[in-house]
Amino acid sequence: MRSPRTRPAAVLLLASALAAFGLGPAASPAAAATVPVGSGSYSDTRPPGTSGPTTNTGTPVTPKVTAAARNRPVPTNDWWSSLAFQRYGDNPWSTPMYGHPLTYQATANGLDVGYPTSPAIVGDGRQYEYAHKRDLTIGLSGLNSPDTKADDWSDWTVTPLWSDGSRTLRTTIGHGSPFVYAKGTGGNAQVTTAGAPTVFADQGNVLGITVGGHHYALFAPSGSDWNVSGSTVTAGLGGKDYFSVAVLPSTGALSTYAKYAFSFVTDSKATWSYSGGTVRASYTLTTEAQEGSERGTLQALYRHQWLNTSDALTSYTYVSPRGTMKVREAASFSTSQKASAVLPALPKSDGVDTARLRGYLNDVVNASDPFSGASDTYWTGKALGRLAQLVPVAEQIGETGTRDRLIGLLKGKLQEWFTAGGANEFSYDKDWKTLTGYPASYGSDTELNDHHFHYGYYVYAAAIVAQYDPSWAADSAWGGMVKTLVRDTVNPSRTDSSFPFLRGFDVYAGHSWASGHQGFAAGNNQESSSESTNLSAALVLWGSATGDTSLRDLGTFLLTTESESIAQYWFDADEQVFPSSFGHDTVGMVWGSGGAYATWWTANPEEIHGINVLPVTGGSLHLGGEKAAIRRNIAEMERENGGPAVEWRDILWEFQSFADPASAKSKWDSGNGGYTPEQGESKAHTYHWINTLDTIGAPDASVTGDIPASAVFTKGSTRTYVAHNHGSSARTVTFSDGKTLSVPARSTASGTGSGSQDPDPDPDPEPTTGNTFQLRGGGVLTTATGGTAGSDTIASAGGTNHDGSPYQPLVYEARGVNGTLTSGAGTTFKLQVDAGTSVGLGQQARISYDLTGDGTFDRTETYNYFATDPVTGWEEYSQARGLRSSTGTLGNLKNGTVRLEVWSAIGNGSSKLQTGTDKSVVVIPFS
Repeated sequence: MRSPRTRPAAVLLLASALAAFGLGPAASPAAAATVPVGSGSYSDTRPPGTSGPTTNTGTPVTPKVTAAARNRPVPTNDWWSSLAFQRYGDNPWSTPMYGHPLTYQATANGLDVGYPTSPAIVGDGRQYEYAHKRDLTIGLSGLNSPDTKADDWSDWTVTPLWSDGSRTLRTTIGHGSPFVYAKGTGGNAQVTTAGAPTVFADQGNVLGITVGGHHYALFAPSGSDWNVSGSTVTAGLGGKDYFSVAVLPSTGALSTYAKYAFSFVTDSKATWSYSGGTVRASYTLTTEAQEGSERGTLQALYRHQWLNTSDALTSYTYVSPRGTMKVREAASFSTSQKASAVLPALPKSDGVDTARLRGYLNDVVNASDPFSGASDTYWTGKALGRLAQLVPVAEQIGETGTRDRLIGLLKGKLQEWFTAGGANEFSYDKDWKTLTGYPASYGSDTELNDHHFHYGYYVYAAAIVAQYDPSWAADSAWGGMVKTLVRDTVNPSRTDSSFPFLRGFDVYAGHSWASGHQGFAAGNNQESSSESTNLSAALVLWGSATGDTSLRDLGTFLLTTESESIAQYWFDADEQVFPSSFGHDTVGMVWGSGGAYATWWTANPEEIHGINVLPVTGGSLHLGGEKAAIRRNIAEMERENGGPAVEWRDILWEFQSFADPASAKSKWDSGNGGYTPEQGESKAHTYHWINTLDTIGAPDASVTGDIPASAVFTKGSTRTYVAHNHGSSARTVTFSDGKTLSVPARSTASGTGSGSQDPDPDPDPEPTTGNTFQLRGGGVLTTATGGTAGSDTIASAGGTNHDGSPYQPLVYEARGVNGTLTSGAGTTFKLQVDAGTSVGLGQQARISYDLTGDGTFDRTETYNYFATDPVTGWEEYSQARGLRSSTGTLGNLKNGTVRLEVWSAIGNGSSKLQTGTDKSVVVIPFS
C-alpha cells in the first residue's frame, strides 16, 4: 500500500479521505517456536510486543472466509481482499471492489453493482477516478445477511457468500467479466435498481433494462418471468438456484450475451512460459452449463492484454480506468511479448574512470555503518539493495577485495534476518498464512502491506550473493529461507497449503497490489510499481544463479507483464489511458478506481515522479522501452518542481538516462559534487550507471537475447549486446536480430554491431536492418526505434465503398531492403487506428514488395478491412483480420522496396493512424 521514503510521518490527505470509506523445503509451521529451514529458521510465533493483522482500531482479525475455504491460504493484496480482511469493524461486508468493467460492493442485501463510465477529477486535479456508483443490487427477496464471506476464489475471480439463516446467496465476479453469476436459495431472484429502470427488451426469463444510462441484461432460468415493480425486479427460480446479470456494451448485444448467460464461470487460470526471448501467457476460464450445453463465455481484455494478443476480438468494448477494454468471445486467450531484459549490472565501459569509481566504492565500504542504522524490513532491504548493486561493479574494475567485503556484508545481514530468535526475524502467521519480518514497517504486519516491496530487496541481494557463492544459496544452506520469502510474496503454486498463489500479483490486472486489506473506497492501490518489478527481476537473477529455471521464468513472466502495465497505467505511454481532463503525464499511485498524481507521504513532484523508478538496477531496463513517455515525464516533473531535481536528483538522472543518456550525464557532470544520494542509492552506482549508458546508449527493447539475463543498448547506429552467463560452462547467446555473443562461464560479456542481417556483403548507405518496421510521419518505414509518438490522418471514404481498392491512401515505404525469405512465414502487422466517435468506418491495409527495387511490385497483399468502434482510443488492426486478396509471389529481397498503404474502405469520416511507436509496425517474413 505505501512505502514512505523520507518523511513517513506526513501522509497526504488523499489517503485519509480514501480510508474513510514447489519451492524449496516445505517449511510448514510446526508445533515449535522455531522452524528450521536449511541453515536458517523462522518463528511460528510473533515476537513479544508485536502485532499481526488488526482492524483499524487495533483488534486482531482472522480471515473472513466460509468453512469451506477455512484451510485455504487467502490471497491478500488482491482487488477483492476486503471480502476476507475486515479492516473496519463496522463493515462486515466489503468496501468497493473494482473488477472492471464492473464495480462491486457487498452489503447486507446482496451485491451492489456499478459500471462507472465518466471520470471525475478530484484532489485539486491530482487524481482521476471512475468511482463505484451503484446501478443495481443483486440479491434474493428478503435477504439481510449480517456479513459477507469469501467462499471460493481462483486466479482472478472470487465468490462471496451471504447467509441470513433463511436465505443463502453466492455470486461469482471477476476481472474482465461482464457477468455476475448468482446462485441462491430461500428466496426469489431480486435485482433492485438505483432508480426506476427503463425496459428495452422483455423476453420472459430474459429482461433488458437501462439504469443510469447503462444497459443490463437479467437472465432467470427458462420458464421464469421477470416482474418489474418500481425499482424492484424479481423472478421466481422455479425450483432452480441460478440466475445471472450482465452489463451490455449496447442494447443490440443482448442476443450475443444471452447465449452465454447460463455458462457459469467456475475457475480462472493463468499459465505462462518463456522461450528464446519471448514470454507467452494464456488466460483460461472454466465454465459449467447451468442449462443447455453452451460452455463458452465473454471476457473483456485490458489494454496491456489486447495490445499483445493476436486472438480475434469482437467489436464490443467497455470503458475502464485502464482505458478501453475489448471483448473476446471465447473461454481463453493468449498473449505474447518480448521478454524484459535483466542484468546483474551494466557492463564495463570506457566511459567509467576506474580511479574515480574506486573512490566512490571506498566511501561505501568504509562507512562506519554501511546499513545506515536500518532496523526494519523495509529500510534494511533498501540498504541490502544499495550494497548488492555495487558487487559486480567492483568486480568490473578489479576491486575483488571490495567485492568480497560487500558480499560479506550482504551475507551477514541476510543471515541475521534468516535466523529466528534475534533482534530481527521472520515470523509465520498460521491464520493468514504469511511470513512477516519484525521489526515491521508501514503496515507490513497489521495490514499485510508491501511484502513484495520489502522482500524483493532481500531476494535481490541473495541473488547477487548466489552469483558468486552458489553453495551459500543451496536449499540446505540459506537458499531455503530465500525461497520461503518467495513463497510468501509470489508463490507460483496453487496447491501449497502454507502460502497463497502469487499473493499480491494480480495476473489479470497485470501488476501487483500493495494493500493487504483493500479497505478503501477507491479499491486497492500500488504506489511503487518499480519496487514490485524489483522482486520480479530478483527472481530472474536468483533462478539463473541457482539453476532454478521455474523461478527464473516466473520472474520473467511477472516482469514482462508488469512492465507493459506500468507503461500504460502509470506512465500512459500511448496517451490512451488517462482521461483528457486529467492534466498529468504520470501517476505516482494506481488505484482500482483510477490514478493519483501523489504519494503516500509527500506532494513533492520529484518523489511523485521518482517513486516508480527506484531502485534503479539491471532489472529496470524495461523503462527504456517508452522513451517519449520518459521525456514527457521528466518535462512535467521540472514544470511542477520549478526546475530540475534537487532532492532525488540521482534517481531522476538515472530515469532520464533510459531515454537521453547524454542529457543525464550533463546533469551529473554539473551537479554530482553537492548532493546527498537517495537512501537506496550511492554515488558509486549512479556514476557507473550514467557514464556507462552515455557510452553504450539507451536500452533498446526492440532486440532480445535468448536468455533472460541479456540486454541490448543503442547509440547512434551502434548496438551493444550484453549477456551474463550464470552457468558453469561457456555458452553462446543469440539475439533476435541474429547477433551472437560468446559468454564465458559465470561472466558478463558484451559486443557491438549494427545488427544487420543483410546477406549482401556490399556496403549500402544507411542500411536497413532487421525485419520490423515502424511507421513514421512523412511516409517512412524504418527499423529505427525511439521515435516520437504521433499520428497521420486517414482520409474519409466519402460514403463510398472502397473495399480492396486504395482510395487516397497513406503510403509508407522502406527502400534498399535486403533479406532472405523465411520459409513458411508470412507478413504480419499491427496498426493502431482510431475513428474517434465516428460510426461505420473501416480502415484497410495493403502491403507490397518490390523484390529488386526496379519499380515493379512483385507481390501485393490486401487485407480485410478493420471496422473501428465509435469510442475514442486506439484500436489494433492486424493481419488477423485475414487476407482479402494477393498477387505474385515472394522471394529474396535485394535492394528492394517494402510499401504499406492504408486507406478508408468504408465510412464517411476521417480517422487516425498512429506513427512513431512500436505499437504500429509491419514485420516482413525475411531474415
